[in-house]
Amino acid sequence: MAPTAALRELAGPALARVGLDLWDVEVSRQLVRFLVDRGEGVDLDALTDASRVVSAVLDEHDDLVPAGSYQLEVSSPGLERTLRRPDQFRRFVGSTVSIKTTEPVGGARRHRGTLLAADEAGCEVAPDAAADAPVRLSYDQIERARTVFEWGPAPKPGHGGPATSRRPVASAAGAPTDPKERPR
Repeated sequence: MAPTAALRELAGPALARVGLDLWDVEVSRQLVRFLVDRGEGVDLDALTDASRVVSAVLDEHDDLVPAGSYQLEVSSPGLERTLRRPDQFRRFVGSTVSIKTTEPVGGARRHRGTLLAADEAGCEVAPDAAADAPVRLSYDQIERARTVFEWGPAPKPGHGGPATSRRPVASAAGAPTDPKERPR
């Protein structure tokens, strides 16, 4: 079994005991990265808990980590998440995704659009170009896939946000609250 798969099997249940989901594991020459998540998002306390849990797993299974020194990184998967497993694709049905395939599918290797469906064999993406038909991709055709964060419209100036007026506001007694305008 590959080190990433073994670490996923060992760390997943351990992280679940502290209320976290293991999103992904990456192992390279000098880095072991765990990406963790939970429904309400992760904060610094959650990452601290996750670090303790995965450190214990790594200490018990040093045969699964790079030889010598390596860096442990525990993080959130972020807004734009890598999608690797069918359950991850299913979780983001209805979201915008960007997918690069190993070979051209439908004349292209890059596909961006709304994830319409996902099952154990693959997924279906409706391209951003409305005229294009949805594309069915099997997971073995996918080289890379991630969610795409889309910014909403910016607020219009003067609508919402902090007040921009510099006029003093009157207190309940009618006296100005700006210290420069108080009587001395």
